[in-house]
Amino acid sequence: MDPAIAIAPDGPLPELKHPAPEWFRWAIDKPVTSHRVEVQGGHTHYLKWSAAEGPRKPGILFLHGGGAHANWWRPIAPFFAFDRDVVAMDHAGMGDSSHRAEYDADLRVAEIRATLRDSGLGAKPIVVGHSFGGYMTIVLGARFGEEVGAAVIVDSPVRPPRAESQYKRRPYPTTVRVYADYEEAVARFRVRPRQTIPDGFILEYIARHSMRPYEGGWTWKFDPEAVGPKRFREPFAEHLANMTCPKAFIHGANSALVKPDVVDFMVETMGPGTPVVEMPESQHHLILDQPLGFVSALRALLVVWPHGPA
Repeated sequence: MDPAIAIAPDGPLPELKHPAPEWFRWAIDKPVTSHRVEVQGGHTHYLKWSAAEGPRKPGILFLHGGGAHANWWRPIAPFFAFDRDVVAMDHAGMGDSSHRAEYDADLRVAEIRATLRDSGLGAKPIVVGHSFGGYMTIVLGARFGEEVGAAVIVDSPVRPPRAESQYKRRPYPTTVRVYADYEEAVARFRVRPRQTIPDGFILEYIARHSMRPYEGGWTWKFDPEAVGPKRFREPFAEHLANMTCPKAFIHGANSALVKPDVVDFMVETMGPGTPVVEMPESQHHLILDQPLGFVSALRALLVVWPHGPA
């Protein structure tokens, strides 16, 4: 592990245009450190919250969705860092991790495993992945399930191969969009797929961590090539069936991506006894539209999950 860089309580937080409640300020103010680990010629960045009472339970690794970054988990991770170490990493080409010439599942699984080792989460950690992060959790569980204590897939739709081949996704922009003004860039921030985020402070906070300087202006941190269509070319249905670690699925009842037929297929593929949690009134970005509801769902799952870690 490289020397940790302590991240001070967020100075800009009081300057958010949207008022933030006490629980959010509590979470953002919790001590967190920033780290980098070398992976295949580049670096992978991650944040770590050390257990307040000393780690007595398996650590948790949070994986973000496509085009997002580790700071999406800043309002959530501290709720689990009492008796566990908790980590949130940036996928290659996103957040503060290195941009690469090529991106594939081999690289992404390698950076996940390197982060798990470097961060010291211990044997059999829990991996929780939202959206694209859930897909990478599935691949990890299929290839290296013996290294994972449990895997939680969060609103990552897996369809039958034929249905997946016919599914049309809206492409991400392939060019770098540059904004002359930082505040203009923040104001343009949107989630994909589009949905309403009722608590504006969360969206604004994430937006303010999503930008990087670029040739006299500002642009998004993610590499357009990292969020291209290649990331969906893995046989995820096959990987889901081949996961060897305990697994669970959390999804939004109103998700634009996870429809009832998707849930039915995933339940059948994962097998009987796999916990499936539907969050009422939540959409795809359920960690943003109902963050405390997600915390409660994951907490309950980790307590009562018969095959997962206590």
